[in-house]
Amino acid sequence: MLEKLDFLEEKYIELTDKISDPEILSDSKKLQKLMKEQSQIEHIVLKYKEFKDINGQLNDSKEMLKEKLDDDFKEMVKEEVKELSEILDNLEQELKILLLPKDPNDDKDVIVEIRAGVGGDEAGLFAGDLLRMYLRYAERQGWKAEFITLNEQGIGGYKEVIFSIKGKGAYSKLKYESGVHRVQRVPDTESSGRIHTSSATVAVLPEADDIDIEINPNEVRVDVFRSSGNGGQSVNTTDSAVRLTHIPTGIVISCQDEKSQLKNKDKAFKVLKARLYDKYLQEQNDELAQERRSQVGSGDRSERIRTYNFPQGRVSDHRIGLTLYKLDSFIDGDITEMIDSLTTSDQAEKLKNISE
Repeated sequence: MLEKLDFLEEKYIELTDKISDPEILSDSKKLQKLMKEQSQIEHIVLKYKEFKDINGQLNDSKEMLKEKLDDDFKEMVKEEVKELSEILDNLEQELKILLLPKDPNDDKDVIVEIRAGVGGDEAGLFAGDLLRMYLRYAERQGWKAEFITLNEQGIGGYKEVIFSIKGKGAYSKLKYESGVHRVQRVPDTESSGRIHTSSATVAVLPEADDIDIEINPNEVRVDVFRSSGNGGQSVNTTDSAVRLTHIPTGIVISCQDEKSQLKNKDKAFKVLKARLYDKYLQEQNDELAQERRSQVGSGDRSERIRTYNFPQGRVSDHRIGLTLYKLDSFIDGDITEMIDSLTTSDQAEKLKNISE
């Protein structure tokens, strides 16, 4: 580990020298690339500097214990050695986590797809609850959300909703949300007070850049049609809705939320790119089956990951065995504790695998 950290420290110093070179300063593209490279390792180098400082203080204190000291002073130094050792152990653990291979998609924006599962109208209402939960969480993070497609059901829920979230680290925070979410509660229409169980599926896709995936236009069939449902006169009376069919995979994307056919087409292509990129990632994960099993959950869209029990006011994540008794605030977007626990658990598993 120390060899890696020494290498990164030397690399950081080298990049700092290059960035201050007048020749580099005159080339904005090179400068931007070097500054990005430097920023990616800066937090590790600073943490390593802190580690070395504490290690130096600890060694000095240990040397002092070899000298002749009066009892009171010796006890004070012993206490200092104990405290510094604990700090050093914590810093070492932090550095190990920082050196874990980084998911290349962590900094990407995301496309979130929520679909009603089993449970009829109640499943659609639950899909609406999940939508509001993620929108409120995005708002708390200072992220921007934008709807791509909404397929409403009559009583206020959703059969399907697709939206994008733009913000730093969006995928790193939301990537563990993919899977089947289950709700247990008494529907408003249930006169006998019987608890119903229904579900909704969530898929969180990293938004694909042009450099991530290239779509051959000849492999995509584009159909336009008249929008249906809410949207106003101009939406419903013009052929503004767009349906894309990716012929090699059979993936179909429809978008009709915008009045402009061009805007709907752009949004549909954005979702198609994300779906194809996600398909590529899933195929990669299948090849690395052992690694997938070592991470939080399998990443399988059909995996039941969480239960929301309204009568007991609890939410339970089945992958890490965590139950929180704050369902009202959780469903209002206060999901940070759950996300942090999932991230920590994933990091712990990866550290365990490295040590083995």
